[in-house]
Amino acid sequence: MYTCEEGEPRMSPEIGLGREARYSYGFDEVALVPSTKTIDPADVDTSFELGGFRFEVPIIAAAMDSSVDVDTARIFTKLGGLAVLNLLGIACRYDDPTEALEKIRSASAENATAVIQEVYAKPLQEKLAAKRVAELKAGGAVAAASVTPQYGATIGRAAVDAGLDILVIQSTVTSNEHQSSRAEPLRIDRLCKDVGVPVLVGNCVGYHVALDLMRAGASGILVGIGPGAACTTRGVLGIGAGQITATADVAKAREDYLKESGRRVAVITDGGMSKGGEIVKALAAGGDAVMIGSAFSRALESPGRGYHWGMATADPLLPRGSRIVVKELGTLEQIIRGPATGRNDGSLNLVGAIRTAQGVLGCRTIADLHSVEMVVMPSFGTEGKSFQIQQRVGMAT
Repeated sequence: MYTCEEGEPRMSPEIGLGREARYSYGFDEVALVPSTKTIDPADVDTSFELGGFRFEVPIIAAAMDSSVDVDTARIFTKLGGLAVLNLLGIACRYDDPTEALEKIRSASAENATAVIQEVYAKPLQEKLAAKRVAELKAGGAVAAASVTPQYGATIGRAAVDAGLDILVIQSTVTSNEHQSSRAEPLRIDRLCKDVGVPVLVGNCVGYHVALDLMRAGASGILVGIGPGAACTTRGVLGIGAGQITATADVAKAREDYLKESGRRVAVITDGGMSKGGEIVKALAAGGDAVMIGSAFSRALESPGRGYHWGMATADPLLPRGSRIVVKELGTLEQIIRGPATGRNDGSLNLVGAIRTAQGVLGCRTIADLHSVEMVVMPSFGTEGKSFQIQQRVGMAT
């Protein structure tokens, strides 16, 4: 059935009488098509900008306690990327998180969620936010940290006052028009105006909410609801959209807002990626960079040490995450820059994969990737791969 949105014809399937639904595509359903030009991977530029900061690696380490602590943030900064510390997690509940982390890692699979809830029941300490920011800065890292909207004016402000470089306001879904009868909600536009540092806001998956957040003053938008490896939001709440479609929709909002205001907002695809090819597809769909968590939890230096859990796992009323085993792969440097010793599935040397893909696609910059031809390909992971699938090697791992 043909419908029309903003004057453009589009085919939408009818899911019931009077109800239509758009197609929404994920990473496994599309492929990228090379053109007439190729470039030496050594000559491409993988950098992106966020709020006046420039990073060589278009990957942001997610604000998850299994992925990022002060030490991993320092290491990743030296590798050219940005890591975000979770100020509502263990870092701001325990002066020394070592014992708490070990308690989570050593919990049985059956008891993991209950143990995480117990560990996170310890009250937040606002003074620790300032301490963590100081530790990040002392280690040479760009200090980026995350809070939910309800803590933006308290712990978020304490971190900014301590010298935070980038504030991340993040929840399952964030809007500038939150309504509540219980408390005065945080308005993103007021925060962005008053806080004095770049604000990265998420999460969302739609054109209109992204455009609204851009108009509110966000320096970057996090795209994704529920695709993360440890996240159960889609199952618990039934919400979300495929990351390819969501990224493309928010990228369209970025371009429209750029024409409207002259200000370019970074689009960050958040979650659902652990391998190089998935990251490249996110960038090609319109992302300026990606945010990932599970890949960092696989680093030998990570706080998770091969275990990974989501930010909403600790919710005492409605947990929306699991602790999963991701297994350690190697050092953080191997995961980000290689070498991919002993692995052929794209889980090591993520930057090498991005560079190589840019080369074969003829894209000198990340922005050039946004114009790459993309095709719908349901057989992407299975065509010709029967032996890999049977033997659980290569693309089947």
